[in-house]
Parts: sequence; C-alpha cells; structure tokens
Amino acid sequence: MTGLETAFTPLQSLAGGVLIGVSAVLLMALQGRILGATGILSGLLTAGSPGDRSWRAMMIAGMIAGPLLVLAATGQMPAVDVPVSLPMILVGGFIVGIGVTFGSGCTSGHGVCGMARLSRRSFAATATFMAVCFLTVYVIRHLLGV
Repeated sequence: MTGLETAFTPLQSLAGGVLIGVSAVLLMALQGRILGATGILSGLLTAGSPGDRSWRAMMIAGMIAGPLLVLAATGQMPAVDVPVSLPMILVGGFIVGIGVTFGSGCTSGHGVCGMARLSRRSFAATATFMAVCFLTVYVIRHLLGV
C-alpha cells in the first residue's frame, strides 16, 4: 500500500461490527446504558458510585484487551499504520473532543446506539459526522493531493 490507500477487510470488518453490536445490545439489556465510548470514559473519570464506575472500567478494559487477545490468538499485534505525526494526532484528538462535547456524544453513541433507538438527534449527528468525513477525505486526497 502506498500513501493513504484504504485496505478494506470485509470479514474482519463484519466481525468487528458484530462484536460492537452485540456489546451495545448487552450493555443496554444488562445495564440500561448506551454504548458511547467517550461517555463511558468520561463517566469513568467522573462517576460517583462504585457500581457505575466498575462497569465503565470493565468496558474500557475490554477495549484495551482486544489487541492483546489478537496477540494471544495470532502471535502478533494488529497492524496499525498511522500516516500522520504525533502533533497531528493530538490536534485531531482535540478537534474530536470539541465535536463530542458540542454533539452531545461520539460516533459510537450516536451512530450505533442512537440510530438504533431512532433518535432524531442521533440521525442528525451521524449525518453531520459522515458529511464532514466525506468532505475531509475529498479535500485531503483530491484538493491537497496528500
């Protein structure tokens, strides 16, 4: 692969989507909570009750453990190619944090759970995420030629 070429992996993508969907359904069924990664993390950092903190900690631990399970199963860590510098990652993270704050949630909360609940706010948020993503890719790849 050269540049920012996308390597589509349909089976791995399907498996990942199924796991995210199952975890969202289980979290809603067992805890009555919505699976939004940034909300879970921020709630872990600010949660008041130990019961609320424990399920959040388990969710974050599960997210971190995923690559370790791949390592145990295959003998190698998943390949992650980040074609930008650390300062750009930090700027991107800051911009995402602003979006999560003003959008009242992240892509996982709105796109996976909110749309499944037929939330109009989540449909609007997801449409905005997607439009901005399409525009960003177009500008970076076609106008800037990166």
